[in-house]
Amino acid sequence: MSELVSTGVEGLDSILSGGITERSTVLVSGNPGTGKSIFGIQYLHHGVTEHDERGVYVSFEEDEADIRGAAESIGLEGFGDLVDSGDIVILDKREMLRETDFSTAVDKLLDTIEDGEFDRLVLDSLSMFQLFFDAEQEKRTYLLKFSDILKANGLTSLLINEQGAVFPDTEVGLENFLTDGNIYFIQTPTDSGVNRYVWVAKMRKQDIDTDIFPMEIGEGGITVHERAGGFSMMGRSENPSF
Repeated sequence: MSELVSTGVEGLDSILSGGITERSTVLVSGNPGTGKSIFGIQYLHHGVTEHDERGVYVSFEEDEADIRGAAESIGLEGFGDLVDSGDIVILDKREMLRETDFSTAVDKLLDTIEDGEFDRLVLDSLSMFQLFFDAEQEKRTYLLKFSDILKANGLTSLLINEQGAVFPDTEVGLENFLTDGNIYFIQTPTDSGVNRYVWVAKMRKQDIDTDIFPMEIGEGGITVHERAGGFSMMGRSENPSF
């Protein structure tokens, strides 16, 4: 039986029956501001502090200072120390986008994961990563190769994907079918702000709860509440639905 990797998110591991299958590649989708990057930061921080598992954060959109700042904003004060010690390595947009050539960016990443013993990886975001390619067939081929490389190096990876649509079933891309699991972060407007939800739509080789669960972002990061039925997607109906 495969080992499970804890996400570090209270409530989410229960939905996943313990965590993510080791060496899986999981797509994390949602529109801007839903908490995807926070999830990635929390995932890596938990890996080091609770399981002695080193991680890599690859960002095509943020500088290292921005990522450190995001961690501090949710109370992960020790995140910067873990970066300084090398337990978490950040490859930010200055390094990854220095060249417009895909091979150069991937070589930089491969050099990093092959030179050190890492267990976890976050790619933020897959949307930017795919801009290196023009044709859908080329995207498919390289995404499959990239996923295989991550697994071969023993990494359990989160690939963050920017989604334009609020509701996930209205925007399903090829990447949804090429990854081992799909987790959606959803937010809907209310009179007082927004409601946030998480939906684990797919996870290969695992028993999962496919209901939609309410979540919040606060001190320490994301918390998923293990109660779905009484929450509404828009603050009006009793049963969340698409």
